[in-house]
Amino acid sequence: MATALLCIPVKKTFEVDLSKPLRDFIAIAYGNTNPDDYNYALSELNKLRSNFIAKSGEKQESALDVCYRYYDQLSAIECKFPITENQVRINFKWQDAFSKDLRTVQKKVLTLASGAYEKACVLFNIAATQSHAVDPQSLGTDEGLKMAAKLFQQSSGIFLHLASTISLVTSGDTTYDLQPDTLNALSSLMLAQAQDCFVRKAISDKMKSGMTAKLSEQCSHLFAEALKLMQLEAVKSVWPKDWLIAVASRQDVFRGLAQFYQSVVAKEAKNFGEEVARLKIASDLLAKAAKQCGSNFVYHSYQKTVIEAFQKAEKDNNFVYHAKVPEASTLAVIEKAAIAKPTPVSNPMSQNFKDLFERIVPLAVQMALSTFEERKSEIVSREIGRLRESTQILNSVLVSLNLPAAIEDLAGDRIPLSLQEKAAKVRRMGGIEHLTYLTNDLPALLQRNKEILDECERMLNEEESSDRQLRAQFRQHWARSASELLNQPIRSECAKYRQIITSALQADSLVRQRYFQHRDAIALLSQPDTDIERCLPSGNALSQLQSSPIVSTLRQLMGQVRQITEERDAIESQLKDAKCDMSSKFLSALVQDGAIYEQGLSLEQLDRIYGPLKEQVARSLKSQDVVVSQIQKSHGEFTRSKGQTPSSVGRDHKMKELASAYDSFIVLKGNIDEGKQFYNDLTNLLVRFQSKVTDFCFARKAEKEEVLKDLTASLASQPTLSPSHVHSNVSGPQLFSNVSVSGVARMPSHSAGTGASAVFFSPAMPRSYNPFSQFTVTSQPSTAHQWR
Repeated sequence: MATALLCIPVKKTFEVDLSKPLRDFIAIAYGNTNPDDYNYALSELNKLRSNFIAKSGEKQESALDVCYRYYDQLSAIECKFPITENQVRINFKWQDAFSKDLRTVQKKVLTLASGAYEKACVLFNIAATQSHAVDPQSLGTDEGLKMAAKLFQQSSGIFLHLASTISLVTSGDTTYDLQPDTLNALSSLMLAQAQDCFVRKAISDKMKSGMTAKLSEQCSHLFAEALKLMQLEAVKSVWPKDWLIAVASRQDVFRGLAQFYQSVVAKEAKNFGEEVARLKIASDLLAKAAKQCGSNFVYHSYQKTVIEAFQKAEKDNNFVYHAKVPEASTLAVIEKAAIAKPTPVSNPMSQNFKDLFERIVPLAVQMALSTFEERKSEIVSREIGRLRESTQILNSVLVSLNLPAAIEDLAGDRIPLSLQEKAAKVRRMGGIEHLTYLTNDLPALLQRNKEILDECERMLNEEESSDRQLRAQFRQHWARSASELLNQPIRSECAKYRQIITSALQADSLVRQRYFQHRDAIALLSQPDTDIERCLPSGNALSQLQSSPIVSTLRQLMGQVRQITEERDAIESQLKDAKCDMSSKFLSALVQDGAIYEQGLSLEQLDRIYGPLKEQVARSLKSQDVVVSQIQKSHGEFTRSKGQTPSSVGRDHKMKELASAYDSFIVLKGNIDEGKQFYNDLTNLLVRFQSKVTDFCFARKAEKEEVLKDLTASLASQPTLSPSHVHSNVSGPQLFSNVSVSGVARMPSHSAGTGASAVFFSPAMPRSYNPFSQFTVTSQPSTAHQWR
């Protein structure tokens, strides 16, 4: 049987480095992951693409396995690495598969920074390679025909899938081979060739003539549908010159075969006139097909069989049966048997596929985890803030009442024990010298971060200014995405960092204000006890109060204060150390529902974990109110009992000042330690952000130069460039300096493949420190998100 088949040409592409941009994104988006752990995976991904390029279009079925593996890996990482113009920027450049046969002015190369575009082009080449993998020599065997039918149906399904989705990938700005009309035509053509295989199988198996006729009629119908789509005005210039003739001739060939096998049915029913009529139609159709194809006609054996059958039937009818031969228009229509159907695109395509990046969670999960951590940090910060604020109020009350020093200083001639302990702790922590060093170190840390952010803004401004200038010069010829639209997510992230630095400046100011307010008293606490004792005014001897009920009551209350602070330390530790693995919960939700309702899942878990701790915080605050009230009441009685003299008032005032200085020292030390950690964390994030900005600007510059190169070539082939398209004061080399426009390899003015629902990933911002508390308070996260 004739074996002529039409094979789809593959798209040509160019090598790109996938490793560096993906590695950079891992470092930025997955902060707890070491990019070095994925060096092997990144290298293998590059190899997969190189092997895919080498194997596309090969005629061996084994080539498909290589193509399938790369496609599966692309599918696996698309939810982890957002390859778009403004995130993971990788420019994929693909040539039109029919570029050699295009007989019209149309771009033959399209470059997009889009993972969805790469995936679509890979799918196209898989479908094309499936058409090449059909071995014409194997079509004489059952297994060969089964495999051919399977491959053509898979190819048809892929082209059909692309036809329905490609507009979401390229927004209509694409090469001819990826236009929906082209893809629909290719899908119909592959389906017709799949039905062709079923016809061959029926003939080989000597299936009943009636069924073979129906299969052939359906095959003719499918070729007719394919021809109709291929002749659409928008795509008819795409195809190789002989394709339309080949498809039209096959429409006639299989309709002729349908008539031939239906004539056998008529003969078996002794309808000899119908037999002759159908054989006449079959003979005419095959003759027409042979005339259309000329030397390329490959169905000579069919034609010979039909002619011989027609001559014999006509002779027998003329000399034996004398049956009336009906008109062709009166013959019953042959029914169709549709066996071939497009196979839906499967995922994964390869057997035993294993994701090279299986340890990296989908970006939707990572973003949900980031938001969960913000919610968790907000709760922890708020509750610890409440505890510490209440403790500061408690300490302030004690300082104002000079407790517990007042009941320890009844002799009035030595440093109270509590004040000795506070001074010793200040000295152990470095005293005033260390605190001064740390305070003076903060501005330098801030300035380092400010300079990095300033440089990022400078690069963005410079790139945007260049793009705006060139857009004004070339107008409609400058056909690529506007920088001011493309860099909006980066600008937004930059603004967040700027706001953080502004808040940090205010925090630094408050820290320094508090430092200078208590510096002298902290300096005294940093001295030996003997120096502190000399600075304390002498007081009244009140030894008779040592065993008084009111002093005992105050001592008991001081014990309750210590118990409250110890309980709060324990609650704070529990708040900080509480753990919850949300990764598996978010991943399960994504797999089950296709989306993550982060707010609902997070709030449920956070309430379960932190609900009891919140109750402990509330009880602690309530118990403090009771204790403070009792302390104030008892202290009033104590003051009346001991009386006051000018010297005792001065001593009390000095001890209050030192106690307040101690509290401020502890808070300041915590603030500054927090501030240093904050600035170091911010530096790491800003360095990553600077790398992102640098990569973005470098990619835009490379794109600009490529576009300019193509535009230069395009304009060089034109007589002149209209003055309306270029400013009159721009001339010669100046016109093309630092620019890039493409008339052929055009960059579309949209973020291809992202769609309106694209999510821009921004890494977690560092927590800005509160100058009155060691712990940080994060901003309230946004309301419900469904990360898709």
